[in-house]
Amino acid sequence: MEMEVEIGSVNGVRFEVSARKHHITCDQPAENHGTDAGMTPPELLLASLGTCSAYYAAEYLRARNLDTRNLRVRVTATKEIKPARLSNFLISIAAPSCKDERQREGLLRATRNCLIHNTLLHVPGIEIELEQKEPAYAAASHR
Repeated sequence: MEMEVEIGSVNGVRFEVSARKHHITCDQPAENHGTDAGMTPPELLLASLGTCSAYYAAEYLRARNLDTRNLRVRVTATKEIKPARLSNFLISIAAPSCKDERQREGLLRATRNCLIHNTLLHVPGIEIELEQKEPAYAAASHR
């Protein structure tokens, strides 16, 4: 199954990301010439990893009739240079309804199945191409 998002320039370093019928804004803080109207690309990556982990954790809890209301996930990473990248990701999960060690271990196993987590662990191939013509989605937005 192929997945797709489209990104269009809004103003300066602000972009609108579209997937299916959903839209989010990605921007930079003022010190990076943005208006801070949305999360930065690295923050979106952390959000993607965190929400994916939260989904798998919630599914584990639901399958065992455990409360999901106080489930919280926090993701941190360190910004590195040469080459610029994120490293040392840490996913912290708070699930108060997991009362014993067996449930906590099960929750950890479940969240390790997260699609984003596994994508980052198994380095994907990434190609970059330059389109020779104006993309259809850009032409449609100029009408």
